[in-house]
Formats: sequence, structure tokens, C-alpha cells
Amino acid sequence: MSSKANHVIDESKLHVTSIFQKTGDHAVIDHVADSDEEVLYALGYKQEFKRDFSIWSSFSVSFSILGLLPSVASTLGYNLGYSGIAGSVWGWVAAGILIQFVVLAMAELCSSMPTAGGLYYASAVLAPDGWGPFFSWVTGWSNFLGLVTGPCSVNYALAAMILTAAQIGNPNYQVETWHVYLTLLGLLIFEGCLSMNSTKFLGRMNFVGAIFNVIVVFVFIIWMTAGSIHPFNSNEQVWTSKGIVNGTEWPTGFSFLMGFLSVIWTMSGYDAPFHLSEECSNANIASPRAIVMTGQFGLYLGWAIILVIAYTVNDVMDVVAGPYGQPMGSLCLQVLGPRAGLAMFSLNIIAQFFVGTGITISASRVTFAYSRDDALPFSRWLKMVNKRTKSPVNAVWFCQLIGALLGLLMFASPIAIGAVFSIGAIAQYTAFITPIALKLLVAGDKFRPGPWHLGRFSKPIGIVACSFVLLMIPVLCFPATTGSDLDRLNMNYSCLIYGGSMFLAMMFYAVDARKWFKGPRINVEHLLHISQLESKETSENTSHEVTKDSKLE
Repeated sequence: MSSKANHVIDESKLHVTSIFQKTGDHAVIDHVADSDEEVLYALGYKQEFKRDFSIWSSFSVSFSILGLLPSVASTLGYNLGYSGIAGSVWGWVAAGILIQFVVLAMAELCSSMPTAGGLYYASAVLAPDGWGPFFSWVTGWSNFLGLVTGPCSVNYALAAMILTAAQIGNPNYQVETWHVYLTLLGLLIFEGCLSMNSTKFLGRMNFVGAIFNVIVVFVFIIWMTAGSIHPFNSNEQVWTSKGIVNGTEWPTGFSFLMGFLSVIWTMSGYDAPFHLSEECSNANIASPRAIVMTGQFGLYLGWAIILVIAYTVNDVMDVVAGPYGQPMGSLCLQVLGPRAGLAMFSLNIIAQFFVGTGITISASRVTFAYSRDDALPFSRWLKMVNKRTKSPVNAVWFCQLIGALLGLLMFASPIAIGAVFSIGAIAQYTAFITPIALKLLVAGDKFRPGPWHLGRFSKPIGIVACSFVLLMIPVLCFPATTGSDLDRLNMNYSCLIYGGSMFLAMMFYAVDARKWFKGPRINVEHLLHISQLESKETSENTSHEVTKDSKLE
């Protein structure tokens, strides 16, 4: 489909839910455009990126962010430590299936509104009249906080893995906190240099990362089972209540839910195709499919990893609270022995590096999208697109700077820096369900399903998705200890850091931003009514004919 000069785009015919539905405007395009650009114009935005991503490269970025094995490694102490062997197995099944409802609901939104702003844009459009700016502000800041903590949490875990590998290779080496921080800084700088490149380069790099992550998963599954130096755990330990060990001071059922943090944090990168949709061809179909593919691969392959861990782990406490301070490193050594264990752990480290790069790319795109609408500090600088690479270079380095500042929490306590994991989960899923809830409760006919939609299952799927997240958000804020055992070193700081950040964002909105922030800002030419353009064209044609007749006379 192509456009003629001064062609009015009727968003209702393009299967999009647009901000123009609230304003009564229609985009006007003055050049020949393909279907992807017309859809983006119908949403109110110009095409600024090259569409070098395909469904597979979009999937590659999101699957790299998932980074199943390294992500499980980063949070193994939560599911295995909070609920034991059987608790981690059944916890992955329960949480993983419920997360699929969120995945499907998000994919439907993406098909209808394929823009880098994603969830923030959807909240603005689906909110009640007059409330669009407020809900887009809440969603945008929550999504921004969830993603901008990603480079810190992922690379903090990676730094700990690298230094753990060094400690395994050299038992005399003692890891210091400042060693971890300097390693974190080096990783942030290196990944920033990679992430500032062109879309084509990033697509190829993340394709390699996705393939490597899949290979590492299968190597882990085969090597850990075939090379285990200990007998496997019994089916009774893996599948029955005898394998559930409460590692918290809360009731067992509640500790089981707390163990979901590992699954939720691992399965939180599937929104990347939404944010990359302005760089993807056939975005309103390819991007939602990439979201669903990421969720499905994460569910099944992640469970396979958990099953292997459940059958091969020999001493849970040695893994969770072992001498190295990194559960996956302790697990590999325990199961495979020193040399083979270090080799397997090293493959995990490489896979984690691709996770860090992927989350940096996704965070920078969200930062750019919100800055384009002046929703963030320094927006004028952050929304700049580099003329050579056609990528938001300034947004990349802003995200890495935030990661470096958050990394300073490690000097407070391990629990304090550990809060970035639960903050990422809470912030992301709060942003995930806000537009889904608005679509269920208030949008009504304002929501126009895209070419990829859920049909009559849309509403029940949305209800399950919202119910699950509303249950889990408060659970993720609880510390593992209670009563007199609770102190500043083992407190869960998620409420303070996420709640404090969102409180400041809300105060900023109440005091100042509400006066000028109006949600997504249309940056394309638009006309209030189609009839106005038609009248203009008719007038121009009449004038042209009169002039022509005058010349003939």
C-alpha cells in the first residue's frame, strides 16, 4: 500500500488504536510511504529509524534479554532458597503459565499500537477522557524505572560471575566490593559502545546472542545430567511436598509465592519487540508474534533448566549460601567438579553478556520514546537520533550512567543492591498491566484490535493477567525475615527505592508536569477533519482551473 501526496490517513482502516481518536485529528502524509510508515503516521509519529529488524531479529533481542540460563543463575538463590527443590519446579510452572496471560495481552496491544512508546502510548489512548496524561505518566515512569535498572542488575550479576570464576581459578583471590563495582563499570561502558551502533549491526549481534543462549541452554541440560558426579535426586524430592523447604520466616505458601521472583525477573524481557516496533518491518504482525515466541520459549526452556537443577543439586544450602556468593558457580562446581564446573560456568558468563547488551538496547529505546514526548529530564538531549547510526546514542549513555549510579548500592549491603532485581520485576509488571487494565475497564470501543488479536478470549486473558500481577506486586516487596530478625542488612528495599522514585515522579507531575505534559506528542502533520483537506484540495483545483482558463483567454 502506498500514499499519494497530501494523503489523509484514516487510522480506523489501518487497525490501529490512535491518539487521534481523542483529538479528532487525522494524519496527513505528503510523500509515498509503505504500510509500516502509514501505520506509524496513523499513531502520530514520523519514521525516524531504519526498519532493519525482522520478526527474527526482534525475537533475538527479546530472547537475549531473557537470557534464560544466566537469568536463572542470577536469581537462583530466590526460588531455590525460598521454597526448595520441589518449590522451584512447581513455582516455575505456576508463575510461567500465568505470565503467558500477560504476554498474550501485551502482544494484542502491540499489534494495535506498534510504537516505541509501547505501554506508555497505550495507557494514554485507552485512559478515560482527561486522564490520558496521568496514566501515560505513571506507566511511562514505571516502565522506565523497570528497564533502566536492567543494565545495573544484569551487569552486577555478570560482574559477580566473572569474579567468582576468577576466585574458582585462584582460591587465594578474595573478591572485594570495589572489585565488583569496577567490573560493573567496565561492562556498562563496553555494552554502551556496542549498543550505540546501527540497527542492522544490533540485529545481527543479538541474533548471534540468541543462538548462543539457546546453545548454552542445551549444553547445560546435557552436560549437567551426563556429567554429574553425584547421584540424581529422587522423584519424591523433585515433585512432592517433601522437596519443598521453606527458606523464609513466613508460612510455606507465602514463601512459595516469594520464589516466583526468579521467574518474573527472568521472564520480563518479552516486551522488547514492542519498543523495537518502529525499527521492525511488518511491525503490527511481526512484533506481537516475537513477543509470544519469547514468552513460549522462556516457559519451556526455562522449566527444562529448573528440572535439571532440581535433579542434580546435591546440597541446596551450599549453593544458596556457599563460599563463592554466586549460586550458579557453586552449583556447577558441586555437580560437575572443579574443571568441568568452571568451564560450564564460563559459558554462562558469555551468555549473560548478551543479556546485558539486549537490555541496554531496550532501555535506550524506551528512554528515547519518552523523551520524544518530553516526559523525562534532559528530554531535549535524550531524544536526539545520531545522524550516522540512526540510533539514540545519548539515550544509551544516559541508561548506562543510571546503571553506574545504582551500582553504588552494593556498598550499602548485598540486600540493598539485590533490590534492583525485585524493582525491575515490580516496575515492569506494573507498567505491563496498566494499559491492559484500562482496556478491560474503561476503553470499550476505543480499542481497535490490530491484525494480531485474541478475539473473544481477549477479556478473560486480560483478567487473569491483571489478577496475577496485582497478587504478586505486594509479595515481591516482603523481606525473607520477620520480627526481631529483621534489620537494615536483610530488609527488602524494593518499596523504598521503587516507591520513593515513583513518589518523586508523582510529585513532579502534581506540582509542575500536569501543566504542560499532555501525553504522546504528535509530530506529524495532521488535520482536524478530512473535509477540511478535501475543501482545500477542491479550492486549489478550482483556482488552478480558473488560472488555466484565464491564460487561454
